[in-house]
Amino acid sequence: MAKIEMLEMDAHRAQLTSDLKRLIDKYVAIFEWDVPEVDEPLSERLIIESLRRGLDDLDRRGGQPNA
Repeated sequence: MAKIEMLEMDAHRAQLTSDLKRLIDKYVAIFEWDVPEVDEPLSERLIIESLRRGLDDLDRRGGQPNA
């Protein structure tokens, strides 16, 4: 039987993905303010990589941002 936390995560996974897409779009827009001819696909890849690094850092610290 799945733990309740897994069931809860399953219920919210689509919203989490949608929130991440909006976050990426937000930072692509910020890039465009500074660099009008920005390469959007490259910007998206760089932002996603930065998010992955940030998530890895949080994971290593047990979810604590300033630990």
